Amino acid sequence: MQHCPLCEHTKTHPYHTDKRRAYHQCARCMLVFVDRHALLAAEDEKAIYDLHQNHPEDEGYQRFLSRLVTPLLARLPVPLTGLDFGCGPGPVLAQMLRDAGHSMACYDPFYAPETDVLDEAYDFITCTEAIEHFHRPGEQWAQWQWMLKPGGYLGIMTKLVRDPVAFSRWHYKNDLTHVSFFSGQTFQFLAEQAGFELTFLGNDVILMRKPLS
Repeated sequence: MQHCPLCEHTKTHPYHTDKRRAYHQCARCMLVFVDRHALLAAEDEKAIYDLHQNHPEDEGYQRFLSRLVTPLLARLPVPLTGLDFGCGPGPVLAQMLRDAGHSMACYDPFYAPETDVLDEAYDFITCTEAIEHFHRPGEQWAQWQWMLKPGGYLGIMTKLVRDPVAFSRWHYKNDLTHVSFFSGQTFQFLAEQAGFELTFLGNDVILMRKPLS
């Protein structure tokens, strides 16, 4: 039995097993997570990330990110200060938000590892296609809660778990750097725990708003 890396609950159960990894699900927050013994070493993880090709001039990638950027900008007066958490080697999303008039900081454990930005408070935080890589998502969730100013927005993009049958056929789980899989129920648990307002936009865009008080 393995503790949930998000909510630390001790009651988890087997969810799926394939040729490479075993997966568990938390009985409380419903996070699906990879068996701790299957987590990659940092150097192996980075070697996979270095293969990603997300360039600032890639219009297709910008359209992909706009599914979060557009609804987020509609909610944000200009100018505000934001943090792109897990920005990767090419912080395209941060530049899109700068172009819209906002001040942006970036953090990534491999590509922008300066931790001083994690000591600041922000009007909004974005995390696109990164939360599924977190080995200890509970730590990042706790960070975000105190870094986000009252009334601030948290914008996340990640594919959502549906059920074990769909999971067994899901290409998303085949990336060995994907280790934490969130469902709608998981985000509902987190929102209720923190008192955040929760909005789902499509199949993979999640917006949360911290209460004003």
